[in-house]
Amino acid sequence: MNSRKSGTRRFQRRLAARFQSHRRPRSNPYRGAFRMLSGGLAAGIRAAAPKEFAPESLEATVPQRVAAFSRQEPDTPALESDAGRMSYGELIRAADRLAAYLRRLGAGPDVPIGLCLPRSFERVVAALAVWRAGAAFVALDPAWPKDRLRALLDDAGAPVVVAQPYVADQLAGPGRASVVLERDAAAIDACPPFEAAPPKADDLAYLVYTSGSTGAAKGVEITHGALLNLVLWHKAAFGTGPNDRASHVAGLGFDAAVWELWPALAAGATVVLADDDVRTSPQALGDWLVRRQITTAFVPTTLAEPLLAHPWPADTALRFLLTGADTLHSYPPADLPFAVVNNYGPTECTVVATSGVIAPDADGAVLPPIGRPIAETQIHLLDSDGQPVADGGVGEIFIGGTGVGRGYRNRPELTAERFVPDPFSDRPGARLYRTGDLGRRRPDGQIEFHGRIDDQVKIRGHRVEPDEVAAALNRHPAVAASAVVARETGCQRSLAAYVVPAQAPPDPTALREFLAALLPDYMLPGSFTSLSALPLTANGKLDKAALPEPGYGDLAGLAPSREPQTPTEARLAEIVAAVLGLERVGIDDNFFLLGGHSLLATQVVMRAREAFGVEVTLRHLFEAKTVTRLAEAVEGLLLEALEGMSDEEALRLAAAD
Repeated sequence: MNSRKSGTRRFQRRLAARFQSHRRPRSNPYRGAFRMLSGGLAAGIRAAAPKEFAPESLEATVPQRVAAFSRQEPDTPALESDAGRMSYGELIRAADRLAAYLRRLGAGPDVPIGLCLPRSFERVVAALAVWRAGAAFVALDPAWPKDRLRALLDDAGAPVVVAQPYVADQLAGPGRASVVLERDAAAIDACPPFEAAPPKADDLAYLVYTSGSTGAAKGVEITHGALLNLVLWHKAAFGTGPNDRASHVAGLGFDAAVWELWPALAAGATVVLADDDVRTSPQALGDWLVRRQITTAFVPTTLAEPLLAHPWPADTALRFLLTGADTLHSYPPADLPFAVVNNYGPTECTVVATSGVIAPDADGAVLPPIGRPIAETQIHLLDSDGQPVADGGVGEIFIGGTGVGRGYRNRPELTAERFVPDPFSDRPGARLYRTGDLGRRRPDGQIEFHGRIDDQVKIRGHRVEPDEVAAALNRHPAVAASAVVARETGCQRSLAAYVVPAQAPPDPTALREFLAALLPDYMLPGSFTSLSALPLTANGKLDKAALPEPGYGDLAGLAPSREPQTPTEARLAEIVAAVLGLERVGIDDNFFLLGGHSLLATQVVMRAREAFGVEVTLRHLFEAKTVTRLAEAVEGLLLEALEGMSDEEALRLAAAD
């Protein structure tokens, strides 16, 4: 038995031995949830009186609640996007047709069904269909590498995957069928109606995969009972009802997408889907939230912070801006016309464990808190011996309550290590989730976040185990050994890779391309540094403090391919280099292989618009990838603008130059 496992078991024994059960009288956990959340700060926020509806019962699960509203208000819009609208009646009819087909393919209780569709009405229909068929969905993002998608489906044991035509055949295989909504439309429509069986509270609702330190992702299992607790708390805390309009902007493999969709749809609200050009740009997203009259929006922390400075109109419909997934560094200005709510919760505890409205703070000497426990959730701050820390002390955050998930798919030892018996609960089988996060309880009951115990980091809102990236890197034949760590630049965090070559130093561009075929883009290192050997401590462990800072040559990998040939290329090369923090870039260098990602791409696009006065979009950069091809797109836009000018406008422009 290794020391980590034995240490965990000793901790569990101490935890069970040292604490008496703390019994609390039962009451309605959702009554007054809004008041508890806000602490009175949001009392003046506008709240439209929701139009009530009656689900089948107070214990009705989320799919039952959506179906109940669909029967009572079939014409109410459930989903909106630039493509149009889908009513609740259309949503439930489409979901039940697909559910009948999934039943024929083996869907049922605790059967995982892969969901690999883009942000669309069809993805929401498919998720609801999986639940109506009694099964659970596996949340997948079609942008992830195909090898990773197949590995996750294999780990989940999914007998079916619902996917787009271009990827379905690649994800199907022995023992796994694929469903393509367009291709299989006739077979789906031919299925006779069926009576949807309501899921039980302990039935699996969904699987979300997070990064794992052993080189393999971990599948987190969440039940319908845990999801229902999130939905009921959300409805009570934010007064969600049929008059509300919620946004859907979170990453598709990210559990926040579950939070965006199902509390709104279970309450009869309308969910509005944002396209990628909107959801990755703070300016575009702020304008979109106003234009679409969104009343409740979740925005990842890295986008929420610049949104606080957005010029919000006083009559904006937005009531709550919910944020989370990373450390919030900024306090909201006093004149915001809506409440900013900071949230914290690991995937293992159904998205949200603590929540609280953030008040303006002129001082800002400490980071904003992560709030108080939500309904039916308990937070314990414990020391290394399993003892509660003293008042005001920092301890590891342990989460108990209804939202705690089942555990990890096919990982019983890891489940036992992280999901430990809860000595504070009188509920049989209750467990605490050991987060590995550090926190401190303020005198007012709010929790402050104080970082991690281990090496896990958040990159653009996603949990990343650097060891998983290193394990993938070590599979490259040119790599003898490697280490991956997180580096901070201001409020931005990225991964830095250190490589011991097997022979000649490998090309960093080739290494990034190799990893891009195995890992999501947020797990790709922004730099590669070649070392003769990894520095070690006296006891043989990696000495992270001795790792050098990565430099320009390491990050770019090679000398710039070509110097700019035109003024447009020269200006764009300056913009790209500044955004990436490089001295220079070549006009043939791939922006995304130099460490660029969607948030940095947004900065490039905004600066290019300002420099050239034309509507450069994220799509232009994603398709171009290099300065030279982006310059071609910009010059095309300039030519279109010139052709659309009158002679007088062209003369005025020439005179201005």
